[in-house]
Amino acid sequence: MAPLLHLRDVALTFGGQPLLEAAEIAVSPGERVCLVGRNGSGKSTLLKIAAGLVEPDSAERFVQPGATIRYLPQEPDFTGYKSSLAYVEAGLGPGDDAYRAQYLISELGLTGEEDPATMSGGESRRAALARVLAPEPDILLLDEPTNHLDLPVIEWLEQELKSLRSAMVLISHDRRFLTSLSRATIWLDRGLTRRMDRGFGEFEAWRDEVLAQEELDRHKLDRKIAREEDWLRYGVSARRTRNQRRLGELHALRDQRRTARSAQGNVRLEASEAQTSGKLVIEAIDVAKSFGDTVVVKDLSLRVGRGDRIGIVGPNGAGKTTLINLLTGALKPDSGKVKLGVSLEMVTLDQRRESLDPATPLGDALTGGGSDHVSVGGQPRHVIAYMKDFLFQPIQRGTPVGALSGGERGRLMLARALAKPSNLLVLDEPTNDLDLETLDLLQELLADYQGTVLLVSHDRDFIDRVVSATLISDGDGVWTEFAGGYTDMLAQRGRGVGARQRAPATKPAATEKPVAAAATVAPSAKRRLSFNEKHALETLPKRLEVLQAEAAKLNAALAGDLYTRDPKLFAKVTARLEEVAREIADAESRWLELEMLREELGA
Repeated sequence: MAPLLHLRDVALTFGGQPLLEAAEIAVSPGERVCLVGRNGSGKSTLLKIAAGLVEPDSAERFVQPGATIRYLPQEPDFTGYKSSLAYVEAGLGPGDDAYRAQYLISELGLTGEEDPATMSGGESRRAALARVLAPEPDILLLDEPTNHLDLPVIEWLEQELKSLRSAMVLISHDRRFLTSLSRATIWLDRGLTRRMDRGFGEFEAWRDEVLAQEELDRHKLDRKIAREEDWLRYGVSARRTRNQRRLGELHALRDQRRTARSAQGNVRLEASEAQTSGKLVIEAIDVAKSFGDTVVVKDLSLRVGRGDRIGIVGPNGAGKTTLINLLTGALKPDSGKVKLGVSLEMVTLDQRRESLDPATPLGDALTGGGSDHVSVGGQPRHVIAYMKDFLFQPIQRGTPVGALSGGERGRLMLARALAKPSNLLVLDEPTNDLDLETLDLLQELLADYQGTVLLVSHDRDFIDRVVSATLISDGDGVWTEFAGGYTDMLAQRGRGVGARQRAPATKPAATEKPVAAAATVAPSAKRRLSFNEKHALETLPKRLEVLQAEAAKLNAALAGDLYTRDPKLFAKVTARLEEVAREIADAESRWLELEMLREELGA
């Protein structure tokens, strides 16, 4: 099948350092591809080149005539738009349905009247998503679509993207999101791309195999160089004239070894642990907290013991950060009591990187200024060595914090937090902007950490891998604890994180009573099946019948001597059968989810 979009031999150099060398992306109709790689490897740049927004040094770019492309940037530009709806509608083409823009705005929890100048990060991301999804383009290029989104919206977005026929290229640090959506993986590493025609769920094992083979090849090259040096040392003097060619080959081998771009170093994360805390770390007894008429916490009783790892999940606005502040003593409750254990040494990783001064050089942000050493667990370490542990180059020591990328700022915050002795780690959205390798190592660190962890995150996979219990918002200030991670909570609770009730589009007049205002909002806030969900419920059974009939025909074709008669056709039929089996599994899962949702809403 001819690709809708094909990039070949993409090369781009920044500041004398090659960022991309012979990179390639090919996307066929309906294909879902994830683009993965470390922070700074050039993923976003490659996606911008695919969208036609960045001109590379050299490349071949082909787009099928008439194919439509929509690109979701990490930082959308709202200049010139008076409302979120105006911004979304500006992305529609001549034949696109204007109603779909309003539908997506509503589904994403916006009113359409938001002023772009005052929208939060989450609202900006939702408006940008509505703009690229509304036209239902042939190709969607999505750069970190889940950034700033809460769990209800992330799960809604997953289902919405599954229902589209558009081809997609996704960049995301959310493992669960990539695993759910991708059917092929492109790995951007050291300027080059490698492709695997399987989803992200199999990426990490494949990547490890590739790196292991590279290491073996380097080892073989080192041994060959050693043999050539041995020959040079003892034999070249007697055969100098006729063996100059072999001497030249040795120099070429050395150049090859010297210029080989080996895999980047790994982040080395080590948490500085303080003395052991008491057995009881935190005890909350009938704690309540409200802001005006908004109840954030109501009658919460909770015990956190030494070594517990508590995950806190809920929609944006549920009060997760407020709850953290109550449990750690940073905020006093309106009623109830919070007891903190003895010998607590707490380190907090704040969500918005607010403690970083943009003008501060990177080295000073780690050392505090005026020193070349960082105190890590009470032991001095040279700042350059500590920077290298977190994948910073020595030349970046004087780089202002404001010039760092989001991923680099995330690593810097981790470096600062983990240098301090602690027995209680409070992590508020620590996974923001971190690449997959750093997430892996942060997970390993937390697994080895002997202290207690309070974690706020929207990353379902990270929660599953790290926490021992999950505290979820049930609305109206009620928080419920479940044993295990997010998946365990789903199994026990029967549903995920519910979206928070939307605010009314217009504020009630000052003379209106709050109770009356709440009564007018309640009916519109009730969850109903969307148009797409209703349509899927009606059409999926027929779709399953068609797929199952096709699978039966393919199995019948394979039952004979097809392999002997036509091996190529046999391979083609086998590949199609695997694809049909995946489609059947996806369709059955989707139908079951929607049927359960329909019954739940009907009840």
